[in-house]
Amino acid sequence: MSACSALETLIASAADLCCKPFHHAVLSAEDATLDDYRGRIECRDGDGKRLEEFDLELELYRSGADLNLTLAWADQPLRPILWHGQHPVWMDGETGKRCSAPADGAALEALARRLRSLLV
Repeated sequence: MSACSALETLIASAADLCCKPFHHAVLSAEDATLDDYRGRIECRDGDGKRLEEFDLELELYRSGADLNLTLAWADQPLRPILWHGQHPVWMDGETGKRCSAPADGAALEALARRLRSLLV
């Protein structure tokens, strides 16, 4: 199992735990590495039906010794983006300016915390 395959499995398992009741699969970008990762978290219901409106885009990158990540709803540029380093920051999807967390943002924050704890 390659390092990116192991990372995909870890990301999918974390998404399954934090974004219940859905099931997830992860597709990495072709040039993804462990220190500069980009991928898509695809969502399905319990019957295996695709739920594209819940798909997420994930970026993991290092800044010095810190691991940072961004999570955004895929193909939904008007939705806010979550940046998570030492703490979570929600940003407007169009302007990049800080904004309030969306009503359904708790699961993304939980996923971000879990991924950071597993990867740091």
